[in-house]
Amino acid sequence: MTRSILLRLVFAAAFAIHVAPAFATPVPTESGMVDGVNEGVIRVFKGIPYAAPPVGERRWRAPEPAPAWQDVRQANTFSPICPQIGAYPENAPAEPQSEDCLTLNVWTPAATPTAKLPVMVWIYGGGLVNGSGSTPLYAGDRLAQRGVVVVTFNYRLGALGFLAHPELNKESKHGGSGNYGLLDQIAALQWVRRNIAAFGGDPDQVTIFGQSSGAMSVSMLIASPLAKGLFRRAIGQSGGVFEPVALDPLFTPEGAAQAGERFAARAGAKTLADLRRKTVDELLTARFHPQFNIDGHALPKAPYDAYATGAHNNVDLLIGTNADEGAYFLTESKVTVANFYDVLGQAFPGWLVSFVGAEPGTTDAEAHASAAAFNGDMRFRWNMWAWARLAAADNRNRVFYYQFSRTPPLSQGDLYFGQGATHGVEMAYVFDHLDQQKVAWDAKDRELAALIPAYWTNFAKTGDPNGQNLPRWPEFRASPGQAMNLADTTAPIRIPNEDRLQRIDTVYATARFVSSNLYAVIGAAAALILLLLALIVRTIRRRWRRARGTL
Repeated sequence: MTRSILLRLVFAAAFAIHVAPAFATPVPTESGMVDGVNEGVIRVFKGIPYAAPPVGERRWRAPEPAPAWQDVRQANTFSPICPQIGAYPENAPAEPQSEDCLTLNVWTPAATPTAKLPVMVWIYGGGLVNGSGSTPLYAGDRLAQRGVVVVTFNYRLGALGFLAHPELNKESKHGGSGNYGLLDQIAALQWVRRNIAAFGGDPDQVTIFGQSSGAMSVSMLIASPLAKGLFRRAIGQSGGVFEPVALDPLFTPEGAAQAGERFAARAGAKTLADLRRKTVDELLTARFHPQFNIDGHALPKAPYDAYATGAHNNVDLLIGTNADEGAYFLTESKVTVANFYDVLGQAFPGWLVSFVGAEPGTTDAEAHASAAAFNGDMRFRWNMWAWARLAAADNRNRVFYYQFSRTPPLSQGDLYFGQGATHGVEMAYVFDHLDQQKVAWDAKDRELAALIPAYWTNFAKTGDPNGQNLPRWPEFRASPGQAMNLADTTAPIRIPNEDRLQRIDTVYATARFVSSNLYAVIGAAAALILLLLALIVRTIRRRWRRARGTL
């Protein structure tokens, strides 16, 4: 029997474990009863409020408890998604939008409410600008068939989710503002903690998982004391925030608030009251770049510093990147040997490109591949590699590291055609939703779309992705230079470009040292300058004395 056939039989057996119909009675939550719908052997509950609508005076405030209802709520349709322009993934279907969007969805295979199944909570990506918990790609049905409860949810995006402002700082009990989208994520996890047992889930066995800015959110939640105890494990797909963000004023409460003032001016608002009176469309069309800020409350420390000081939430970790992440960011750039450094210079300083190391090669194809690899290393691979190393230094948890390398068999004209294993293409395999796309998937794709969910759900169940008849995945701590290559042949490989990752690490370590020891560095530089001046003066005096001796 071939390995491929054996794997398919193993996965078929795994699906057969949970074929009992899910319970069909209404479920109690803290706000009232909800009733879902059956989708095969899975029961789905859609659009359950986990917080009050963040409208009116609640715009730009921490989420508040959802109001109660009396009758059984029919949770059979998704709620509107949070306001945004565009979509992520870019080919996701359009959905209704509303500020009243703080809801979640539950897929449960539990035959009884007392099943105590592991729980997986998905955090979508989209640059903190786009995304939703009801995007069809993220439907939890296929994962739930493997014996886990799956939860997806909406959180506030863009200016509505991440605006800081001096007036909001004054209004806050904690003296900071912004991070409302992150507070929504924490509120959703708190809801899961309090309510998921009624859906057959185990509140002590929660795994959060996310991609891109969803994975960045995972890194922030691990750093947040407000999220302590809300999850036991975490999966991060192509996203983390481990650069020395303290050097960026926009990550400070003051800098973020100043950026908020500039946004208010662009939106034509002089006061916070003016901003709260603005329509959603007016806010969406005013330019804003959302990001987290180290506000001292939700985020007392950046993720790197939280790990370095032992202030992080102790959880098992499964993280990694895609082989061709950087190609996603060059779709609108024609890279050639001649313009190679100009293209990279649009995003990175020239000295950084030179020090870290990037060469155009001798052909335009080599130049494009090199630019894509550099983008991938700078934007994603270093973050995930640094994250794995920091987490592995804490012997209390397990760390597993991967690289996704399968190039989907896309056709010309497809959004990601010609980009290889680029940013985001792994998600169809993670959720086992290949059939949502009209692609000529082959046996290797089908095998990988069974293998990856098996790894992910095994990790959610035990903290270890390994299982019977699966290719063995070594822990990162035992093999720090290796990644599990999720590809045509799944096996451990050496981490690509690790020498360049080390150089990036040197740049960031130097920046952290200078930032933390600024006065000492200034003093040392001043002393060095004085020493050099003294040597120069001494040399001049010697030459002057010699000159006098010859007169």
